[in-house]
Amino acid sequence: MGRHAQSGRVGGDGVVDVADGTVRRPYGWGRLSAFGLTVAAITCVIDQAAKFWLVDIFDLASRGAVAVAPFFDLVLTWNTGISYGLLQQQGAAGQWALLAFKAVVVVFLWVWLARASSRLTAAALGLIIGGAVGNAIDRLHWPGVMDSVLFHIETAGWSFRWYVFNLADVAIVAGVVGLLYDSLRGGGAVKAP
Repeated sequence: MGRHAQSGRVGGDGVVDVADGTVRRPYGWGRLSAFGLTVAAITCVIDQAAKFWLVDIFDLASRGAVAVAPFFDLVLTWNTGISYGLLQQQGAAGQWALLAFKAVVVVFLWVWLARASSRLTAAALGLIIGGAVGNAIDRLHWPGVMDSVLFHIETAGWSFRWYVFNLADVAIVAGVVGLLYDSLRGGGAVKAP
């Protein structure tokens, strides 16, 4: 056991060194880590439940494109790359490389979460982590990340189609927006590792 574990007492933010009164936080856990982990878990479960429902119960593959609204369709696509279909990988080595990259990013985000000082930063990082893990799970049991939401605008002389995405992507974007907002208002998001 280390000196601080032997001579310290656990405080709200970590181990307090009795000798000098300083707080030494565990590297991988902070006061808002449980909250961020809860947000991440809920995000991942909702994403996976929606995907399994669309594939196994709703059977989106056999239905083709399903119009939900004049500007919103459900379609089934498999993204073998990263966001917006970049870096498409068809082979197993490429898919494992993307999973490894995603694991490194999640570890970095987790360390950031362990140092988060605001609930908004912790929630935002939880959304990003949960979305990233949800998309990573897809790569383990499907041919790629399952995307199913298509927004589009069509008029007589003009047509616009956004990239097909999923709930995990929405969570990641919402998390990034939360981090940007928190950093602009002077919150804890600026304290990245």
